[in-house]
Amino acid sequence: VQLQASGGGLVQPGGSLRLSCAASGKIFSPHVMGWYRQAPGKQRALVATITAVGITNYADFVEGRFTISRDNAKLTVDLQMNSLKPEDTAVYYCYAFRGRAYWGQGTLVTVSS
Repeated sequence: VQLQASGGGLVQPGGSLRLSCAASGKIFSPHVMGWYRQAPGKQRALVATITAVGITNYADFVEGRFTISRDNAKLTVDLQMNSLKPEDTAVYYCYAFRGRAYWGQGTLVTVSS
C-alpha cells in the first residue's frame, strides 16, 4: 500500500490550500484516513481524521478552518485548509489505518508573507 500526497506549497497568511492523498496498492479499505503534521523541532501531531463512514475528528488548533473529506471509491482523502496561519507551517503527512498505520511521504506547507 502506498499513500501519495500532493498539494503543499507556499501561501500567504489568510490563504487557502487543498491537500490530497491517494492510496494505491493491494485491495485496501482503511478504517481511518487522515492527516498529521510535523513542524520544525516539534513532534508529529494529528490534524484531522475521517472514518470510512464519515466520522471526523479535528485537532483543537484547527478551530474550524480545515475540512477533511474522503472518497471511499477512489481511496482518497483531502484536507481543505482555509485561513492559514504562519504556525500552520509544517510537513503534512497523509495517514491511513487498517490493522496497522500507513504513512505518505509528506508534503510541505509554508505559510509566510
